[in-house]
Amino acid sequence: MGAMTTGKYRNFFAEIGISEALIEEKIKASADTFFHGSEEERIFHPVEPDMGYLEDTGNHDVRTEGMSYGMMMCVQLDMKEEFDRIWKWAVTKMYLTEGFNEGFFGWSRKLDSDTLAPGPAPDGEEFFAMALFFASHRWGDGEDIFAYSEWARRILSACLHKGENGRPGTPMWNRDNRLILFVPGVDFTDASYHLPHFYELFALWADEEDRPFWKEAAKASREYLVKACHPVTGMNPEYGEFDGSPMVRPMPWEGADQHHDFFSDAYRTAANIGLDAEWFGEDAGHLSAPLRLMRFLQTDLEGARTVFSVDGTPLDRTVLHPLGLLATTAQGALAVPQGDTDDYRLAAQWVRWFWEQPLRRGGRRYYDNCLYMFALLALSGRYRIWA
Repeated sequence: MGAMTTGKYRNFFAEIGISEALIEEKIKASADTFFHGSEEERIFHPVEPDMGYLEDTGNHDVRTEGMSYGMMMCVQLDMKEEFDRIWKWAVTKMYLTEGFNEGFFGWSRKLDSDTLAPGPAPDGEEFFAMALFFASHRWGDGEDIFAYSEWARRILSACLHKGENGRPGTPMWNRDNRLILFVPGVDFTDASYHLPHFYELFALWADEEDRPFWKEAAKASREYLVKACHPVTGMNPEYGEFDGSPMVRPMPWEGADQHHDFFSDAYRTAANIGLDAEWFGEDAGHLSAPLRLMRFLQTDLEGARTVFSVDGTPLDRTVLHPLGLLATTAQGALAVPQGDTDDYRLAAQWVRWFWEQPLRRGGRRYYDNCLYMFALLALSGRYRIWA
């Protein structure tokens, strides 16, 4: 049983002997640096009088991924002012109010112009909705855009019902197989977008007519992850076919790179599985994937620097986000039961190694440090369901 039933959250850091005082100190220091550090450290930037954004420091833009991640961190850390600033910036500058993608958020906005991507990225929408539900339950609904739960339901309704009843656009989920799409209108998915632990909660709090769909989506995503994660390495591709195989056909847009290897997006899957294990503990066969990944990478516990194909074949490319890979793999340890076993000792080794890492500095710190913050919260038992 998971925390949704028991109300108890696992503190893996405490399991390996780290004191509560040190855990609290590390979380506070990391959050202070992430949100309010120097210009060379921070990701969050307040904009007067009452907005703020998170910058992708590698690409110098603002992404729905980062904005929704920041909101999730804030609700977990009880940082309401920062949450509201981020949400207001997102609604004001990224929410699409007309056209084919009305009701979604443009996935990227440039810092130095009003240029906004014309379409969405579904991982942003699902994190926006979940963070808003949690904010409603932790702080209460306000008015207008701060009626958090109303906006969460509005977002989820668009995700499922675009294109119906004369409404333009296409949905973010395949309504037949219940799988999330990489972007609306395509016929493939991204394993790291699959968040069955979110869908279980959407099945409780979304519009009543959609609740059965979300319950079915949770089941479908867990079954998909079994197929997407390699049976030996535990690795998954960035983009995948609906049968779980890596997507090797050309992208539907011109000039796009291939994404069938275990690369940046793909790292998040192990972390998501770990959190699903923590919150719900329902195993469709996917909960063993993070342990397989730990075993495969254990010979290089100071950070895998080589990019691999899903079957473990090394490629002539270098990992862009080594801290992110470490953080997500360590978070996957939540899927490994505590006990006097070699599996648990290996998981504990990954958690110990993650604990010893500082936040990343430099131009590519955004993605790594987002994943770092989530792992820090999850492994300390602070990434919680607010119901």
